[in-house]
Amino acid sequence: MDKAHELRWNPLLGCWIIVAGHRAKRPWRPEEKKHFCPFCPGAPETKDKGEWDVLVLPNKYPALSLDAKEPTRCDELFKSGRAVGVCEVVIETPEHEGDLCDLTLNHMKKVIEVFTEEYVKLGNIPEVKYVAIFRNKGKEIGVSLTHPHSQIYALPFIPPRITIELRNMEKYYKEKGKCLICTIIEKEIKERTRIIYENNAFICTLPFYAMWPYEVHVYPKRHVTSLADLSDKEKLALADALRVMTGTYNALFDRDMPYIMVFHQKPTDEGAYEYYHMHIEFYPPYRERDKLKYAAGIEWGMWTFTYDGIPEEKAEELRKACLKFLSRSKEYLGKCGGSI
Repeated sequence: MDKAHELRWNPLLGCWIIVAGHRAKRPWRPEEKKHFCPFCPGAPETKDKGEWDVLVLPNKYPALSLDAKEPTRCDELFKSGRAVGVCEVVIETPEHEGDLCDLTLNHMKKVIEVFTEEYVKLGNIPEVKYVAIFRNKGKEIGVSLTHPHSQIYALPFIPPRITIELRNMEKYYKEKGKCLICTIIEKEIKERTRIIYENNAFICTLPFYAMWPYEVHVYPKRHVTSLADLSDKEKLALADALRVMTGTYNALFDRDMPYIMVFHQKPTDEGAYEYYHMHIEFYPPYRERDKLKYAAGIEWGMWTFTYDGIPEEKAEELRKACLKFLSRSKEYLGKCGGSI
């Protein structure tokens, strides 16, 4: 029985777990010395790719694969499934160091375009139900390679967090006749107490209901369900918003800020999800300059977060950091109508 690569069903939570034993053997931060970095130009993984600015590679240690074996256990309680899918790495720049804020606006737009292309391409694979795009940054998050990169998992199921969002957005739409996030955006713009940054097409706000101290959500002002719905100008505006937010995080404590960035988009199965509103969520792990926010018993055991602080006060800290960052480059405010 191949236990190294399969899905296992959690009957208590009603969701799939990916079992990938082979990933335990992946290297741990070999890039501490630059010439060992597998994502730099000239490395074995990239040397045959010619000149590039954004590069998509198959994950060398994938949790999912299109040739995954059939499930080995199918009884009612303990059942397994095929770990079918695709795992990719998006190398965002040939430069070994840096963050999204260090990319030019046009370069960052190319990253968004690559995300969009992969979302559409992978979403057309019959077995794929959801395309998860995410970015882990920093040792505190557990990143094994620090060269700027994001990851894409094409999943054979809809993740439980997205399932909950779908349920609540559909419920709100049926009851109110309008989109839940569109309504949230209207209220945030009216109150203006938690908005960190805003441009022509996006707002960046610390949610009223944030779980992480400096959590920020990036919402498209127009109702769109995925990256594929964005216009060319909106992709440029999203590039601007992500550059500003990552720059804001780095300016907050004048340090290279770790974070998780996750794209929330509609599933790619045949369902109708017109009520879903695409957005991006950031989860930085720090609650103060030198203090991490640890998810402990009440968070992990009960999925009930305790917010360390007051969201509106943390939003004000982020606004000041955003001003500090924007003062270093006027281009951020000029091309996409940015303001705070």
